Amino acid sequence: MGSMIKVLVAEDMHIVRGALVALLGLEADIEVVAECASGDEILPLAQSTRPDVALIDIDLPGKDGLTAAAELHELLPGVRTLILTSLGSPGTLRRALAAKVNGFLRKDAPADRLANAVRGVAAGRRVVDGDLALAAWDSEDCPLTTREIEVLRLASVGSDPTEIAAELFLSAGTVRNYLTTIVSKLSARNRVDAVRIARESGWL
Repeated sequence: MGSMIKVLVAEDMHIVRGALVALLGLEADIEVVAECASGDEILPLAQSTRPDVALIDIDLPGKDGLTAAAELHELLPGVRTLILTSLGSPGTLRRALAAKVNGFLRKDAPADRLANAVRGVAAGRRVVDGDLALAAWDSEDCPLTTREIEVLRLASVGSDPTEIAAELFLSAGTVRNYLTTIVSKLSARNRVDAVRIARESGWL
């Protein structure tokens, strides 16, 4: 038998994290060497335990999973990253691939698929949930520019045009024009609807 695959598990829900650790612990060739509940803990833990694979929930408190995965790629390129998601929208998958993650799997995947995904990522392969990959392939690209996404992201947390303008060093009139364009591009009823559409598509 080859050497053990060392895994770091980052998941904020204790029951889910416990289940993941237990499932992986049943595999003869996989050893969980660290676990944590927030994105901020991932890099320090990975630096001290040097796992082969970091299994990261996409929605973590502190740094989100994709930000943490991008950091690992930058600072510890030897650690492969496998992102777990409960949603799995095409836009989210695209963001994950842009963050240079090595694998992307739904949380409700069967236990054997999880273990095989860990093995695949550890072996240097890119492992992506088949249904998600097809959905991403078929889905439309985000029609919004980077600046429009910035404006919509600030609007999504309740900032009004004046506050958004101050944050982005724009005039309030320019921000209003951006918001009108965003609503139009997304064929949304209003600003709130535009936020919903962008979130569901994984663009925010």
